[in-house]
Amino acid sequence: MRTAAFWGALILAWACVSCSSGPRPPEPGTPAFLWGAAKATYHSGDFRKTDENLSQLVQSDNEFTARARPWSAVVSAGLAQGYYDLAESYEAGARANRTNPTPFRKQVSGSRSMAGTAALEFAETLHAFLEKDSSPQVTLDCEYPTGSMAEPPDSLRVAKGMLIQDSARDQLEQAMLQRGVLMTMSLVVGAPDDAARTLDLFKTGQVTIPRATFVYGAARELHDLSALYAPARLDLPNKLQMLDQEALDALKTVPETKETKALTNRIKASMKKERPGT
Repeated sequence: MRTAAFWGALILAWACVSCSSGPRPPEPGTPAFLWGAAKATYHSGDFRKTDENLSQLVQSDNEFTARARPWSAVVSAGLAQGYYDLAESYEAGARANRTNPTPFRKQVSGSRSMAGTAALEFAETLHAFLEKDSSPQVTLDCEYPTGSMAEPPDSLRVAKGMLIQDSARDQLEQAMLQRGVLMTMSLVVGAPDDAARTLDLFKTGQVTIPRATFVYGAARELHDLSALYAPARLDLPNKLQMLDQEALDALKTVPETKETKALTNRIKASMKKERPGT
C-alpha cells in the first residue's frame, strides 16, 4: 500500500508539472525517469524497487550509467546480505521449533533464492564497473540509507523458533534488507559496522572515496556472500568459486596493502578448501 501510494503521488506530481509552463517530466522508461525513480524509492527505503530501477539503468550506456554503477552494486550487494541474514535467522528457527519447522524452512528457501539472485547481480555490476571505470575516486551519488545496523527484534524471535504474523514477517524482511544495504554501504566507504561514521560521511550529500577503499570493501562483500553457495546452504560450488574469483580479480586492480593481501590470502585458502571435486 505504501509503495502504491508513493507511485500514485509521484505520477500525480509529474502530471501537475506537465500541465504547467515548466519543463515536461521525463518519459517513463527513459534513463532520466529511472534515475529519478531510483532516487525516490531509495529515499523511502524501498531498496528492492531501487535495485530494479538501477538495474535497468545500467543495462545501457546513458548519461546516468557511470553514476549508477557503484550505487547499483552497493544496493544489490546489500539486498543479498539482507536476504542471507534473514535466511540464517529462519534456519535457526527451524532447528529451534522441532514440532513445526516447515514454515521456517519455506522462508529459508525463499530468502536464499532471493539472496542468490542479488549476489549474482552484484558480481555482474561490479565486474562492469571495474572494466569500464578506472577513475581513482568513486562517487556514490545517493544519500545515507534508511535502516539500522541493529538486528531487528523479530529476527531474534524467529531465530528462537517463534512464528510471527504475516505483516510482521513482511516488516522484518524490509528491516533486514535495509540493514543489509546500510552495512554494505558502511563497508565500501571504509567504515565497516560504523553507522555513525558512515552517516558523518554523508552529511554533505554524495560521498566520494578512494577507488581502492570501494574496491576492497566490494571484494570483501563478494567473499562474504560466496558462503551463500556453500554445501550447507545452496550447495553451488561453481558459483562459490565464481564470486571468490571475482573478488580476487577486483583486488588485483588496486595497490596491495596489508588489508588487501590478508583478504587475498583468505579468499585463496577458501577457494582451495571449497574447490569442486576436492
